[in-house]
Amino acid sequence: MEHRGAVCAATAACLLGVVLCQTTLAPAVTNTTVLQNVTTTTPMILSTTTPGCSTLNTTTCEACAPGSYSDNDTLLCSCCPDPGLCMFSGACLQCGQGFYQPLAGQQLCLPCNPGFYTNFTGSPVCQTCPLGTFNNETGSISCKSCSPGFYSSKVNSTLCSPCPQGTYCNTSSCAQCQVCPAGSESLQTAARECTLCRPGMHKPSHQIMCQICSSGFYQILWGQENCDVCPENHYCPSPDVNPIKCPSDAFCPQGSTAPGYCMETFFRKAGETCELAPVTIALLVIGGGVALLFIILLVLRRRRDTDSELSVSRAPLLGKERPPGRFYSMPCDAEPVYAGW
Repeated sequence: MEHRGAVCAATAACLLGVVLCQTTLAPAVTNTTVLQNVTTTTPMILSTTTPGCSTLNTTTCEACAPGSYSDNDTLLCSCCPDPGLCMFSGACLQCGQGFYQPLAGQQLCLPCNPGFYTNFTGSPVCQTCPLGTFNNETGSISCKSCSPGFYSSKVNSTLCSPCPQGTYCNTSSCAQCQVCPAGSESLQTAARECTLCRPGMHKPSHQIMCQICSSGFYQILWGQENCDVCPENHYCPSPDVNPIKCPSDAFCPQGSTAPGYCMETFFRKAGETCELAPVTIALLVIGGGVALLFIILLVLRRRRDTDSELSVSRAPLLGKERPPGRFYSMPCDAEPVYAGW
């Protein structure tokens, strides 16, 4: 009993992390001997080792090593059993916010990487930053929301990206930017809102930027999806002005950008077409007569030249002397004699 009291007194002086004495000392090994038919029982204190942990010597009251804690029920130094606990000498403490530990029996807690966070103690893992948020620091307890005009389209992002041209985000925590509606656009990146297309321009819903109206079309309103074709009997010199009435002596079919006129002096407008002016008809008749006369003269001159060429080619043949001869008792070259009837 005196030996047990000494052990208790020594044990009572130990601090946190030291095995405290119990009224019943266990585990212990009982050694039984027989001497002169008298049985005596003497308790013996043994050092006990837990695998992976430091040895606890209850006789010297040593502190538990880091990575283990004192268990008053077994008088042993036990490894901290659960993940998410930070091991200090003589105690297993939970990892603080922003830190984690996935393994048991470790002496350090690990900080959460950028893009991850944990907001409770004793965490075995860190959580990923959700869509629309980011985190660029270690050991964080929360993620930051993307500002309006920026977005984050994947988890565990370390930064937010600005919305590209033609898109916008008017709230925080955007997972993606929205395309500007029909008739509007965003000319800058990181846009929080869209601006309307100006007169003379338009933007369908499938396009990104406003486009100038095509030739022969016009649009005088803001924020329009389509342009209108210039109507008949009007012309549209610019896409951002109202159609202009066509002059009475001009033609303006649908989609005209400028009035069309008949050729002055030679043509004149007749309904929806141009017709020949009287002076043009007279000139054509005179011109046609002159051309016909020229052709006739050319043909006659050609024929005369042909006859002259034939006369020249026949002259040598006509100049040859004929041999004398008689025909019906008359020389062949004698002149004919008429009888008078």
